[in-house]
Amino acid sequence: MTPPVPDPAALDLLARGADEILKREELAARLAASARPGGRPLRVKAGFDPTAPDLHLGHTVLLNKMRQFQDLGHQVIFLIGDFTGMIGDPTGKNVTRKPLSREDVLDNARTYEAQVFKVLDREKTEVRFNSEWFGRMSAADMIRLAGQHTVARMLERDDFAKRHAAQQSIAIHEFLYPLVQGYDSVALQADVELGGTDQKFNLLMGRGLQEHHGQAPQVVLTMPLLVGLDGVNKMGKSLGNYIGINEPAIDIVNKTMKIGDALMWDWIDLLSFEIGIDEARRLRADVAAGLNPRDVKLRLARELAARFHDAAAAETAIAGWHAAVTGQGDTSLLERRDVAIPADGIRIGALLTAAGITPSNSEASRKLKERAVKVDGAVVEDPDTRFAPGFEGVLQVGKRNFARVRLVSG
Repeated sequence: MTPPVPDPAALDLLARGADEILKREELAARLAASARPGGRPLRVKAGFDPTAPDLHLGHTVLLNKMRQFQDLGHQVIFLIGDFTGMIGDPTGKNVTRKPLSREDVLDNARTYEAQVFKVLDREKTEVRFNSEWFGRMSAADMIRLAGQHTVARMLERDDFAKRHAAQQSIAIHEFLYPLVQGYDSVALQADVELGGTDQKFNLLMGRGLQEHHGQAPQVVLTMPLLVGLDGVNKMGKSLGNYIGINEPAIDIVNKTMKIGDALMWDWIDLLSFEIGIDEARRLRADVAAGLNPRDVKLRLARELAARFHDAAAAETAIAGWHAAVTGQGDTSLLERRDVAIPADGIRIGALLTAAGITPSNSEASRKLKERAVKVDGAVVEDPDTRFAPGFEGVLQVGKRNFARVRLVSG
């Protein structure tokens, strides 16, 4: 790999959207040293436990920052925690987390690898598994690792402290997780480790263990947890406030367009490559002066759809969105999805819920009474309206919830 090229704006770029850099002056010094003649690229590590097979935009916050390091010429290490995944990360948990089986971990890891290269440059990414070194460790080695920290030190961690105070159980193996994650940095000789704000304790553990092993302690860069579509909570599948990176382009566009105007700026800082720091500042001023925030959101939606699909799919999705929301254009451009219904048909309320347009039948009934439901552009208010297998058309609730569907027997 060729040495990084000096870039006076590199530190500002890497700090964009970051919650904290420990320590910023160390990162500045390492960036400068790597750019000197004979300097080497920084080794930048981020670990992912393969606890779920599908990634959403919240996961890509770290991947985006890794890509920025790559674009500046540094070596990115995508660490799959196949060993730590079998322990179960206790971060943010108020109960002991059930460890995954080896088979589950490996299945999820393979799916991860297939998805992360929608963001990262495959040729510039080092994929590693932490079973490489932990699989060789003896019981004595693990005991020596465990001896490098005290129970009192572990109880400084917020989630452990809360569980201990509430007299909730903490399994011994959970204390190993921060040590194991920290030792990954020793094994990889990391210069920088990235993680969410909820990982700060574990990332600092890496610094301490590196010093214990005679290495220069890594710089810790924490990123905020992406707020989901509800505008309140961390993006996650359990709350349904997420956008999966494998979702159809139209869903990525439609969901992005639903986020609040204030949240839009955080998403741009954390997710956009095309809207730089200076342009984001100008766009804020333009919106304050009267520019419709929708125009900015459309840029972000187009960029995300193109990243996880391609430019053509993104343009088709944008055109379909315009057709459904503004009534201008051809709704046949919307990507069609099949919805399984009973052979004898289905009422409109149940259909809206089955298609994912309303969260419940009761919400569908409320929208029907409000005359907010349309089928192929025509208002439907009779709750007894039925649809049979074979129907194709656009279902819509309000301006922003819509889908082009084909009904099949199921």
